[in-house]
Amino acid sequence: RFHGEGYQEGYAEGSHTGMAEGRRYGALQGARIGSEIGCYLGFALTWHCLFQKCTDEKNSKKIRALDSLIGMIHKFPYGDPTYDMLQEDLEKIRGKFKQVCSMLNIQSDFRMSTERSSLTF
Repeated sequence: RFHGEGYQEGYAEGSHTGMAEGRRYGALQGARIGSEIGCYLGFALTWHCLFQKCTDEKNSKKIRALDSLIGMIHKFPYGDPTYDMLQEDLEKIRGKFKQVCSMLNIQSDFRMSTERSSLTF
């Protein structure tokens, strides 16, 4: 009887603690992804504005790449954590960001830390 009662109490406590820990972890990971994508969007919009006045062929390729990155970011499902392709879409955005940085001849390094996020050039 004591074994059964102890098991039930432990199971209930573990379930409650697991849910709270899972929520905290999910909120932290969501904030990290949001911060990363927000940096990519700010970067893309800034460079897009800088290239608006330039109309030569070399810059039009850069503008198209920036437009593509901006479009991918706007299509990203921020509000649906159960979206099956979330990680795949995030990797595509990261790849497009790296491609844009390469086209702009900028070395990118996005680092996340507990203190702050930074995008260095």
